[in-house]
Amino acid sequence: MTKTDLIAAAAEAAGLTKKDTGIALDAILTTIENALAKKEKVTLVGFGTFDVKHREARKGHNPSTGAPIDIAASNNVHFKAGKPLTAKVQ
Repeated sequence: MTKTDLIAAAAEAAGLTKKDTGIALDAILTTIENALAKKEKVTLVGFGTFDVKHREARKGHNPSTGAPIDIAASNNVHFKAGKPLTAKVQ
């Protein structure tokens, strides 16, 4: 499902226009992005939790040459599905 498909489905379910639904979805996504940029946890009860996880710098290797490489530290977004969502997709 693409963002356009999601907007169309949500607009139909809520009885709103696609334009208004698109504006609302963009606002929600921007709010989630801004919270994660501040390293805040975002919990949507019944759906799941978005969180930022820090990965330390580490050593790795180039799989084609076997040469050792340094992998920089990074922050990654982590999503953990809530129990209702997990139950629904099983």
